[in-house]
Amino acid sequence: MNGDRKDISDTAAAMDIRSQFFSFQGSRVLLTAFELGIFSALGSDHKTSEEIAKELATDPRATNRLMNALCALEFLNKKHDKFYNTESSRKFLVQGERHYMAGIMHGVHLWDTWSTLTEAVRQGKSVVNGKIRERGDNWLEAFIAAMDDRAKKQAPVIAEMLDFSGVSRVLDVGGGSGAFSIAFVEQGNGITATIFDLPEVLPLTQKYIAAAGMTDRIGTMPGDYNSDELGSGYDLVFLSAIVHSNSLGDNRKLVRKCASALNRNGRLVIQDFIMDDDRTSPAHGALFALNMLVGTQSGDTFTDSEVRHWMTEAGLSEIQRHETPFGVSQIIGRKL
Repeated sequence: MNGDRKDISDTAAAMDIRSQFFSFQGSRVLLTAFELGIFSALGSDHKTSEEIAKELATDPRATNRLMNALCALEFLNKKHDKFYNTESSRKFLVQGERHYMAGIMHGVHLWDTWSTLTEAVRQGKSVVNGKIRERGDNWLEAFIAAMDDRAKKQAPVIAEMLDFSGVSRVLDVGGGSGAFSIAFVEQGNGITATIFDLPEVLPLTQKYIAAAGMTDRIGTMPGDYNSDELGSGYDLVFLSAIVHSNSLGDNRKLVRKCASALNRNGRLVIQDFIMDDDRTSPAHGALFALNMLVGTQSGDTFTDSEVRHWMTEAGLSEIQRHETPFGVSQIIGRKL
């Protein structure tokens, strides 16, 4: 009897492993459909796979099999040989819709880098081009769109969590689309923000700022935070999803720059995946460390003690940690 129970338990464990290693298939189906534009081609219409194949210049039989798989995964419906979007697909996956998840295209690019994980582990570093400015406009637009999609959902909550008393000037380092800066200046009290980012990024940043009607309150500053100074006179410096792109040494230097940019009593906020000392939790942070391995030259996720050390070394004190509802943590230090 005990042997039977053990056999059942072993079978269930084997099935869990099998489910894990086959899970990539559904992801690839979604990414390919998004990359080809199948959901947008359908829109609110009912079309045959032959019509979609003609519109997208794809193979008719292969397109039919892909769309059948999308039905099996409940991204599409099918009736009388015509396909149509589910309610969720129409809302989130059709270009031009208000809730369109443009950032999924970044997932297509992540697929390419994650496919190099085995060789990255062998060599101990990324084996793809890790420099943002050399990846091309298509990659950059998809990346910023993905970051905006995430940040604009988080930003209003993060803005409510932070203390803006005594804050009039904010520096948003690597601010991308400006989603956090937009939420910060909306806190009122005459707050203005400056977004510091690469020259290649800022034209995209300025479009997002203009769309939000914030050009009079949010400015931009071009530069590379690893080689350029950040300016001075800020009451709050915000680093969201930045330190994981850098090496430990680069982050020590960056935190010193941020501290130098602060006014007296100003605060530095580092918001990122903050790891426990054994680096196995949180789980999403452990996985993200691999994302940085395959996609950057020296990025990683860092522990609470490491981040606190950078801040203390830079002369910051009153260091506190706060958890957000989004799986990332904030570590905040003050310049006295």
